[in-house]
Amino acid sequence: MTTEVSTTTTGFWYGTDSRVDAVDVLNALRRYRSAESAAQRRAREALGIGENALLALRVLLDAESEGRSVNAKELADRLEITPASTSALVDRLVRSGHVERHADPHDRRGVILTASGGSMRHVLRVIDQLDTRAIEVAEHLPQSEMTVIVGFLEEMARVVDHDHQDETEHSA
Repeated sequence: MTTEVSTTTTGFWYGTDSRVDAVDVLNALRRYRSAESAAQRRAREALGIGENALLALRVLLDAESEGRSVNAKELADRLEITPASTSALVDRLVRSGHVERHADPHDRRGVILTASGGSMRHVLRVIDQLDTRAIEVAEHLPQSEMTVIVGFLEEMARVVDHDHQDETEHSA
């Protein structure tokens, strides 16, 4: 499917209204990924935490807003990290004041994790606002274009995941 749009590339005898091609699509995807990474980096820097810590905080805040509780096992499952890595991550977040441990009222040996800290919640609200604005942009697309974009992104994810699987198979 080729669409007529204005691109930033101009050639010697080509006008500014040229056809979008595969390279334009991939360049736009790279610009988006770069912008999204920069936004997440700014949030991590504001909190003084790493990527997994930011993801963990999002899991805890999402659970809180849904009225659910999260323990370390669920957090490990959601982040797809080992229990040992989860324990170290939670310890760091507790020491930095971003997470609190509470006794599980349903399991006397269990521990529930909750997010804490007003500045952290502020930064995560900023990220949520970015997500909301992104949804607003996507909602303006016609359904047929949404279907094409979702298919494209799922195929790109499959290709990237497949490349990762190939790398791990070859290194084994």
